Amino acid sequence: MSNEDVAANLAAVKHEIEEAARAAGRKPEAVTLVAVSKTHDAPRILPALEAGHRVFGENRVQEAMAKWPALKERFGDIELHLIGPLQSNKASEAVALFDVIESIDRMKLIGALAREIEKQDRHPACFVQVNTGEEPQKAGCLPEETDALVAQARAAGINIVGLMCIPPVEEEPSHHFALLAQIAARNGLEQLSMGMSGDYGVAVTFGATHVRVGTAIFGHRPPA
Repeated sequence: MSNEDVAANLAAVKHEIEEAARAAGRKPEAVTLVAVSKTHDAPRILPALEAGHRVFGENRVQEAMAKWPALKERFGDIELHLIGPLQSNKASEAVALFDVIESIDRMKLIGALAREIEKQDRHPACFVQVNTGEEPQKAGCLPEETDALVAQARAAGINIVGLMCIPPVEEEPSHHFALLAQIAARNGLEQLSMGMSGDYGVAVTFGATHVRVGTAIFGHRPPA
């Protein structure tokens, strides 16, 4: 895939998001596209940046640290999201680099992030990740644990702005998106990070404020 393809794919995805939002009676600007650049190197990401896109998602702290500081210096208005699981011992690096952390899912991590937020005086927006499918191999707190975790994070001084989920691959995503929206509403949270390359249109219908799209923009990922 050429650099021109990346820019064209980005434009096509943005158009589809706008169309889905309008069809759902929502304003297109209410949905933020998080371009998932994990496993792609800086030259691959540059066409999206040069096309004016500024919101990107990475899965791994170490990988992001290797490529994003230089890109952030060149393009000062980048908003970088951590969308993968976060180990407590990487909290310092995560708070320093990321503008948004979408994968809070346990009390130990809340404690580590709270200490680094206070130490660095840097306050990334944060999402609690909910394992809506209750899959044992997947990160995220269980739906019935979410209210307590949101309350604990708020009490620790973490800026919780919304919830995130990754539905089971083999299941219809709509009921997972609906469940996430219900949990968010009862906790007074307005932001929902849900929907990826295969289902972001459905997610927009169910109120997604952030959709995380990688393959549809950058193509299939090279081996990690």
